[in-house]
Amino acid sequence: MADVYEEIPQSVMPTYARIPVAFVRGEGSYVYDSNGKRYLDGLTGIAVCGLGHAHPKVADAIARQASTLLHTSNLYRIPGQERLASRLCEISGMDNVFFCNSGAEANEATIKIARLYGHSRNCAMPHIVVADGSFHGRTMATLTATGNRKVQAGFEPLLAGFVRAPYNDVESVEKIAANNKNVVAVLVEPILGEGGIVIPDDGYLEALRGICDRHDWLLMLDEVQTGNGRTGKYFAFQHTSVMPDVVATAKGLGNGVPIGACLARGEAAKMLLAGTHGSTFGGNFLACAAANVVVDELTEGGVMDRAAELGERMLARFRDRLAGNNRVKEIRGKGLLVAVELNEPCTDLVGAAVDAGLLINVAADTVIRLLPPLTMSDDEADAMVDHVADLIDAMPGQTP
Repeated sequence: MADVYEEIPQSVMPTYARIPVAFVRGEGSYVYDSNGKRYLDGLTGIAVCGLGHAHPKVADAIARQASTLLHTSNLYRIPGQERLASRLCEISGMDNVFFCNSGAEANEATIKIARLYGHSRNCAMPHIVVADGSFHGRTMATLTATGNRKVQAGFEPLLAGFVRAPYNDVESVEKIAANNKNVVAVLVEPILGEGGIVIPDDGYLEALRGICDRHDWLLMLDEVQTGNGRTGKYFAFQHTSVMPDVVATAKGLGNGVPIGACLARGEAAKMLLAGTHGSTFGGNFLACAAANVVVDELTEGGVMDRAAELGERMLARFRDRLAGNNRVKEIRGKGLLVAVELNEPCTDLVGAAVDAGLLINVAADTVIRLLPPLTMSDDEADAMVDHVADLIDAMPGQTP
């Protein structure tokens, strides 16, 4: 592709360096552009379409709901929302759910819960421990919580009330606990997504849970990207023995229909009361119709087990295909959250992949990030690995 990031129309704010490809339809693991070219989708709308494109049950639920009732607001009961909340609580062990429209909004709700929790304990300036390298969203609160200076630049003054610690560093959190009596919560991703699919050491979440228990802090997990079956469990924390107090999720919950959720238990579940928070569109009829089908498919169709199997298959094939390639620093993943980290920047591979009929993403400049459908076939998974390995082998410069 000669000019991957060509100028977009001036009528659209240039908040994204859009690739000049227009997709017009999708089916399963593939999307098709306006010229009829087919692309294997290794990104799924940034971990959104976990069940693939044009999933027949999701499409049917959306069509039926659209022909019946789309929206009434949260001033009234929404049966589909109530069913979805019950299902998510059953799956997660949480007590209740606040519905919104995005991951940023779900994380915003976690931050508000933490502050209300702090004030309920007579803490006038509640602080939340957050991690370097994290990404929690682009609202003012969530970009402040995000551990990436590029996201924050130009939006000062940032919000007060956040304390930063290196990711995967329990000792640093212990030091914060010893020196800051205003801390009331920890907000962390079980696996850093936008930060480059960084998987913490075994026992990291358990250690954070222990610190929170000793100091009466809330443990709040951002599962916007890792939730909804992406790692082979419904939530990534379910790979551990940890029970968080608050969980935020979104992305894959609606398979493309915008919906976010903030789940809470115990004292945290008592914080958001009438008048303290709200959302006009959050959890409306259409979004919940889609999300209920997604939850059913994930929990009843063996999709999560399949995601775990495919992830292992892809990692093994990557290690075989890229063995001895001196560009490769590490191959890692959990379920279908797969990363190939190189020793050099590789953002140009995004455009090269598009030319080759493949959609990928590069995080943190050097990490090829794959977030494919959880419903891929073995052949599609193998083809994705082979395409990416070929692109790495073809990079100019070092000899593989």
